[in-house]
Amino acid sequence: MATVDMTKPEIKPTLGLLGATVNAMALIAPGAFLWITYQLQAAATAPNGTSVSSDIWAGIVAALVIAFLTAISYAELAKIYPEAGFKSCCYFVEKAFGGLKRKKKEGCPEGCAEGSSDERRKPFTLTRFAKLITAWSAHLFYWVYPGVMVAFMANLIGYLYTQFTGHTFSMGTLTGIGVVFAFACAYIAYRGVTGSTKTAFWINVIQLVTLVIFSGLAIWYRIANPQHATQWSFTGGWDVIRPHSLYGVLIQSTVAILILVGFESCTALSAETKEPEKTIPKAIILSLVIQGIFAYLFQYFAAGLMVSEKLVGTAAGKAVMGLDAAAASGAPIGDMAKLLGDNLLGGIGFGLMITMAITVAIAIIGTTLSCMNTAVRVSCAMAEDKEFPELLGFMDGQFSTPHVALWVLAIVSSIIAAVGVRSVVGLTGITLASNLGTFVLYAMTCISAFLAFKDRADFKVIKHAVIPGLGLITNLIMVVAIVYLYIIGNSDAQAEAKICFIIAGAWGFISLFYVAMTTMNKSYHLKMVSGVIRPEQLNLVVEALRQEDYIMGMTVTKVRGFGRQKGQVIGDAETNRINFLPKVRVDVVVKEWDVPTVMDIMSEAARTGNVGDGKIFVLDASQARRIRTSDDGVWAI
Repeated sequence: MATVDMTKPEIKPTLGLLGATVNAMALIAPGAFLWITYQLQAAATAPNGTSVSSDIWAGIVAALVIAFLTAISYAELAKIYPEAGFKSCCYFVEKAFGGLKRKKKEGCPEGCAEGSSDERRKPFTLTRFAKLITAWSAHLFYWVYPGVMVAFMANLIGYLYTQFTGHTFSMGTLTGIGVVFAFACAYIAYRGVTGSTKTAFWINVIQLVTLVIFSGLAIWYRIANPQHATQWSFTGGWDVIRPHSLYGVLIQSTVAILILVGFESCTALSAETKEPEKTIPKAIILSLVIQGIFAYLFQYFAAGLMVSEKLVGTAAGKAVMGLDAAAASGAPIGDMAKLLGDNLLGGIGFGLMITMAITVAIAIIGTTLSCMNTAVRVSCAMAEDKEFPELLGFMDGQFSTPHVALWVLAIVSSIIAAVGVRSVVGLTGITLASNLGTFVLYAMTCISAFLAFKDRADFKVIKHAVIPGLGLITNLIMVVAIVYLYIIGNSDAQAEAKICFIIAGAWGFISLFYVAMTTMNKSYHLKMVSGVIRPEQLNLVVEALRQEDYIMGMTVTKVRGFGRQKGQVIGDAETNRINFLPKVRVDVVVKEWDVPTVMDIMSEAARTGNVGDGKIFVLDASQARRIRTSDDGVWAI
């Protein structure tokens, strides 16, 4: 009979600085976003219906400032919590807020005191509330974002189909394309982070080279003016970059944050990264510098510089030009590429457009893949904490990936994409939902950075108070901007806000319902924690439980048994003999909420580090009764 390996899949650290950085860069994906979001940004309007397309570049700068303020907070947290693993942002918040009620341990230096894990696991604490808010926003971001990318890919394929045939796909066909793409990316992610990293590396190389070529051609087009344009959308370079209105900058930044998020994604890969305390902080900042400053600001400047009356399109049956044509086009960058190729490169506009489209498709794959990797790892960690359904934490034995979560995410992404492919309004609506989660998540992280460092000896006012404070304020401004500007806007803006709030509200309702049900269940259900330990460790275990006030009753029994080593000890002559070693069984009945804490306390107190330390089992105590008073359930203990 074949033996079955029941050990938990091992997660090996394989990523260096390059691997962590390219994974974060893949989620930022500048080559993809210039193509797929320029239409959304060109179509953005103020509440009174006027276009704010002239503030595209300034909006990106505003979003970039917010991103850097938050990135520094993430980097600082990653330095002191390299053990975060899959839990990432949720772990940061849990540790930072848990520090508000920490119990100082004897001999622990100022600022390093560890708190009772009970503070994090009680049903009603500030720490748990902050953790759940962070989890809600992180999943609104990470689980909606792949759906946005799937919709972008379906629209891109639809655009190319129209360019080649002159026909258009139906909504059903576009949705079907999205479903296939979502599951294809989930399968790549399922195969493991190493393969994903290699894919992300080459995707970044391809898109960075492509955007440099496109941007250079766009600037050349403006200088050479081969079509003799007279009505440029911007009078010059300064006009491209200067802010034109406060509303415009705010509205553009609420969209632009989508193209900058991702720098924090590598924090969820810390368990798979070598020296995460050094590597992850560097990767966070480096990825944002390369793609946020170098890529986005350069390429958006160049794109804005070349837009003129020669860029034409149709909106509502009328001919439009310039930024209005960009807003009406399914792929304005593709239209620009045709102008560049036809007028600067000897008539190869169609070929240049197709080439760029292929690189964009490749970049979207990397972006979707990177976000899926981050999303399922955070979900897996929350499932291990019993805050999410346990099945989301199931790990594949061969590839060490949360495979069930991946397939669930593929289904969710397909549903979200079905909304996004219907219209620009639908695409903007799901984008806003993802961005709303992003801003709330980033705000919670900025708060955590301050709380985590405020009592530490290495606290620095600028880095750990001013920067997180500004990050908190700017992120909250973005939340208010999404809620306010889109609600008071025109009918399209209100429809976009409605889609955003439906998605965010549905996720919030599902989360609240699940948390309420599990909290009630765990607060009133009983479990028996049964530890089989060394006899000499009994007093240590009892004292540890007593200090944490977990002894409401205890049963101790002398037992004999063996584990994997069959009871053999060093020096045994007979290797095939089974020895029954003397042990002590400690039984404690507790509320289900207290099970993880009690297991931690018992294992820490009973551990010697040698073979034979024992095991802890958790059994259902379906009913309990106090004989003297006839009290039942939790009141019996």
